[in-house]
Amino acid sequence: MGCSTGCWVWSLLNSSIGKKTVMAITGLALFGFVVAHLVGNLQVFIPDDGKSINAYGHLLKSKPALIWTARLTLLALLFAHVITAIRLSLENNAARPVGYQVKNWREASYASRTMMISGPLIFLYVVYHLLHFTVGVVHPKFDHEDVYRNVILGFQSTPAALVYIAAMLMLATHLRHGLWSLCQTLGINHPKYTPALKAGSTVVAAAIAVGYISIPVSVMIGILK
Repeated sequence: MGCSTGCWVWSLLNSSIGKKTVMAITGLALFGFVVAHLVGNLQVFIPDDGKSINAYGHLLKSKPALIWTARLTLLALLFAHVITAIRLSLENNAARPVGYQVKNWREASYASRTMMISGPLIFLYVVYHLLHFTVGVVHPKFDHEDVYRNVILGFQSTPAALVYIAAMLMLATHLRHGLWSLCQTLGINHPKYTPALKAGSTVVAAAIAVGYISIPVSVMIGILK
């Protein structure tokens, strides 16, 4: 009776393939949330004086146990994703031979910057975002019953809007690399498909960023009032 099942799982999670699997699973789950959250947020553009997005907000708030479980799960997934990415990046840097070609060094450097910088910053922004639009402690005039008003007043603060835009641009950069890395982890990395997969990752990441950024920009230029 050697190592228990728990010990075997721990060993797997600490292996290179285990870490990459954790990255793929958490990354895919987070990507699904990002898309679903964007669909919900874009209801702010429905011309009904905010009734649709307020109804959406009230629906979520009507199930506090479920929604807070989802939020805490999101933070746990994001934390696991960031920590695993940092561990992989450190291991890759330690194992990188000096004689790498310039192209490969640049790709590794880009991946390292994505994991070591944008990941932790996005995690910190998510915490701030929850304090801003969910808890309301950093919102100038937070109203638990009026999501539409919270969005408008929240983004009328130029610093808050610019922080949001910067975070979404960083998210797009992270997604572009993350989606491509996910394809590689799943074994979808044949040279025949590489250009299309890279282009597809770029398009998806850009579309998500444009969708999110359109909200604060619309508030700043007066489209949303």
